[in-house]
Amino acid sequence: MAKIKLTKNELKKQKDSLKMYQRYLPTLQLKKKQLQLEIRGVEARMAELKARRETLEADFAAWIGVFTEEPAARGTDGLPLLSVKEVSTSRGNIAGVQIPLFDGAEFELKSYDLYSTPLWVDRALELLKSVLLADLEFKVVEEQRVLLSAELRTTSQRVNLFEKVKIPETLNDIKRIRIYLGDQQTAQVVRGKIAKKKVEGVAP
Repeated sequence: MAKIKLTKNELKKQKDSLKMYQRYLPTLQLKKKQLQLEIRGVEARMAELKARRETLEADFAAWIGVFTEEPAARGTDGLPLLSVKEVSTSRGNIAGVQIPLFDGAEFELKSYDLYSTPLWVDRALELLKSVLLADLEFKVVEEQRVLLSAELRTTSQRVNLFEKVKIPETLNDIKRIRIYLGDQQTAQVVRGKIAKKKVEGVAP
């Protein structure tokens, strides 16, 4: 237990601290609930993307052999037909947390010989693009969860600190100071009465 001064000034200081804790605690509790809600939404989105990818992979399985064939798998320069050129993200703010938002991606499609390339390559490329988009968005959403979870841990620690440590300690300190000051006031009154009786006893 921290040592405190048993004075009126300390009593005021502790009362001010208690008001501050009681004022900020509801805000922290609200932030905690908001973060928990947002994390559930992010995890639901991750589950959606995972299910979507599994569905796309099932569709893609029928076309996967295309990308092991030549020249279907590669363009005229010998490189893979489809590659990610750029991932577009922006920044969002949830409960004071800066998170990345997935805006899309730009793909680079290599040129290929339309006559020598099998007709099903076009469909396979579209499926591959959808799989890559799901993967790219999943990574961004996963980063959202990491950032929000870290903030939730910090906020939960602060809520616990206020609820279980700071507020109870401050209430206890206020009680100790009040008891001490009350005892001092009572003692002062008693001393005053004793002094008065002594004075009256020696009066002529």
